[in-house]
Amino acid sequence: MDDRVVIITGAGSGIGKAIAIECSKHYPIVCLIGRSLDKLELVAESARKFCSKVYCYSVDLTFCADIKNIFIKINNQWGHVDVLVHSAGIFSRGNVEYAPVDEFDRQFFTNVRGPYYLTQLLLPLIRKKKGQIVFINSSVGLTDGIANISQYVATKQALKAIADSLRAEVNADGLRIISVYPGRTATPMQQAICQAEGKQYQPKIFSQPEDIAKIVLNALFVSRSSEVTDIVIRPMKKGK
Repeated sequence: MDDRVVIITGAGSGIGKAIAIECSKHYPIVCLIGRSLDKLELVAESARKFCSKVYCYSVDLTFCADIKNIFIKINNQWGHVDVLVHSAGIFSRGNVEYAPVDEFDRQFFTNVRGPYYLTQLLLPLIRKKKGQIVFINSSVGLTDGIANISQYVATKQALKAIADSLRAEVNADGLRIISVYPGRTATPMQQAICQAEGKQYQPKIFSQPEDIAKIVLNALFVSRSSEVTDIVIRPMKKGK
């Protein structure tokens, strides 16, 4: 009986949505996590064309109680996890001198603490299957720093540190940890970023979410004789 379970956060839109639909073609049980249940249900409708067991869970990653509740549900319903994909994330602009610390907290809780806590809770279930964890990061997680987005850069570099440290802790036990660093990708978040920058949003010149999803799935299905640790993908056409 094929009872493999994959969990995707941020599954309501963008890269998370694309990964959810791609996973539904390969995994028998797909769990979608996001803040908006309505958005998740729309994704589930598409995913159920390939997989009948698609479940939606409304979770706010800034609340530990929400994260604990979803862990309890997953543990009670399935008792194991084969793949956990962290795709949830938010973005905010602002320089160090003026960016509100409350905005820093919001990004940190969503981009760092939420994935950390969810991983911590689910790790025993992932160990049962010698599973895999994917962190959808950002190209800024590999930079020295970018003006006016220090808070976002800090959260993505922190997420890289967590993934790298986790890999060092669990790799010997057969768990694989993959970090993905996309450049500008045609997502609702990228549209908001372009608007904040005063630039025209041109989705065709960016990487497509489906490109990232296919690469993630390829990495997950690499033979157990090898592992993929870090993936960098960026648009072919470079902006000025």
